[in-house]
Amino acid sequence: MPARHFDRTRLRTVRRAAEISQAAVGKALGVSDSAVASWENGAQTPDPEKLPALARAIGRDVDNLFPRSGPPDLKDLRCDAGYYQYETAAFIGTKSAGPVAAAERGERPLKEKYVLALAVKYGVSEDELRQAGARSIATAQGVPVDAPASTGTKRTSAADTPPGSLSEKITLLLDGSYPSPPGPPSDAEMAKAVNATAGGQLLTEKDFRDLRTGVTETAPPEVLDALADTVGVSRLYFKPDDAVAAQVYEGLQLLAAAKQGAVGRVRARGLGAQGLSPKAMGLINDLVAELAEKETDANE
Repeated sequence: MPARHFDRTRLRTVRRAAEISQAAVGKALGVSDSAVASWENGAQTPDPEKLPALARAIGRDVDNLFPRSGPPDLKDLRCDAGYYQYETAAFIGTKSAGPVAAAERGERPLKEKYVLALAVKYGVSEDELRQAGARSIATAQGVPVDAPASTGTKRTSAADTPPGSLSEKITLLLDGSYPSPPGPPSDAEMAKAVNATAGGQLLTEKDFRDLRTGVTETAPPEVLDALADTVGVSRLYFKPDDAVAAQVYEGLQLLAAAKQGAVGRVRARGLGAQGLSPKAMGLINDLVAELAEKETDANE
């Protein structure tokens, strides 16, 4: 996301017009007057975390004095609140700022249990914080910030290591089964569909979001079975790693059926039909080639 634009000439002009000394500005920010002088002469640039306080020190609104083109991401919200990244550990009750750092880099979404605490500290609503997090992820994924971005655990390609956690499995499943546009169903839609498949109330919108984002790391078998049936995949998909061989076998069966024209698309019951993603087909093709090569070597 674009950082706030720092204009040293405008800073000096506005400060002088307000008849405020460099020493007074420095005192307000807890820095020396020489530091303020270095900002104005271009020798240094103030940290983005200091811009809100700098604007206040000379009686201006930060958006007016240091404008930003485009909506904020997570880092922008933190800087606008005047906090350094390391300080956020105390806000969310962790030993380090790792969760916030990863979310700002767009590597994974911020866990829901941290959202309220940070929203309060940043002076924004929980929805505004989530939207900023989605922009951070969109930037990391190289998609336009106004386009939908996957808010699950970030996976750069289908050729990475297979998904291990439940959150990764759900994210990969949704991203692969519902290509954009329009993209995956909302958490509320998924919870409703799972409940309809199960014939009873198993999940709320929050329950599904917690599973997708990793706040909740496990789920009862009946929930996983209903989720698998809803999206149209084998229940083995959500089993522990010792069932990977069975999953691969089913993938090979799927590929064979697709080549024979027996499988044209993956259908999510109650949520419309979407084509099987190229990444998923590519992964299966790679598995076929690898196994065929091993079989040839074994027969030589």
